[in-house]
Amino acid sequence: MAKGNFELLALENPLLDIQGVGDEKLLEKYGLKADDAILAEEKHQGLFEDLIQNYNAVLIAGGAAQNSARGAQYILPEDSTVYIGCVGKDKYGQTLEDINKKAGVKTVYRYDEKAPTGRCGVVITGHHRSLCTDLAAANLYNVDHLKQPEVWKYVEGAKFFYVGGYHLTVSVPAILAIAEHAAANNKTFVLNLSAPFISQFFKDQLDSVLPYVDILIGNESEAAAYAESHDIASKDVKEIAKEIAKLPKKNSKKERTVVFTQGTDATITVTGSEAAEYPVHAISADKINDTNGAGDAFAGGFLAGIVSGDNLKTAVDKGQWLAKLSIQELGPSYPEPKQTYTSS
Repeated sequence: MAKGNFELLALENPLLDIQGVGDEKLLEKYGLKADDAILAEEKHQGLFEDLIQNYNAVLIAGGAAQNSARGAQYILPEDSTVYIGCVGKDKYGQTLEDINKKAGVKTVYRYDEKAPTGRCGVVITGHHRSLCTDLAAANLYNVDHLKQPEVWKYVEGAKFFYVGGYHLTVSVPAILAIAEHAAANNKTFVLNLSAPFISQFFKDQLDSVLPYVDILIGNESEAAAYAESHDIASKDVKEIAKEIAKLPKKNSKKERTVVFTQGTDATITVTGSEAAEYPVHAISADKINDTNGAGDAFAGGFLAGIVSGDNLKTAVDKGQWLAKLSIQELGPSYPEPKQTYTSS
């Protein structure tokens, strides 16, 4: 297989996942909800140590877009994927770099001298997961790092960009620098809605980036949160996708595509006004290890399809295939030895 040329560049918040199997009592103790994602406040600071001491937590490379970058690279030729974000100068930052290297993802981190590497407490309850993130160094990424010639050259070399919506809380100027470059050069810019709180509390930041978005990815709860904060009356995921698809767009050469996953229900896509549904790859419940990172895996497989020049149907299928593999693993990871994609 010919080597890649770092066609895909991803930007977001590199985190170390501290993942343990918890219970309702643990969720209650820290005011967490199943299948939610929040930023840590003062009251959550004890969670990380609690998971390690009392819930046999494992440490896994996290950060949604970083998981997706590893997922895309799992399918794509060698040297196809580069990932940017900010970590601390500590052992956890080194751990993340090592895991990416093993997965074949090139990291171009900004290293912060003072702040520690960000972490995400992951509480697994049955087939649900609750995420609580202490961004730390990840919150200190800035556009100055991106604009350094040795970093910006990767932006210029890439043809596809993937930004996790979580980065809207960190550096909108960095996102816009990439988005404007993509629009000006007719490259593909992909954004993930990431979590309901992004649409709810970072609406202005999201709205400033959406005109540049060629492909928007999200799930049903993120679609609902978007609709609510943007006065879309419909509760129907397909109708919400249609509304977003027709919003104003900077690069008129490409129609916007909206992709909404719905757990075990069909994945919805809308391009322009064309809607389609793709049933997910069924899997028996006893094979599911945990669902942390399922959405990241879907995005990774989908991106691999887009980068490979696949049609939308195949790209969605690759996303569903990789998500199905990932939920049989621990956390947002992929099986070794490497499996080869076959269409469903």
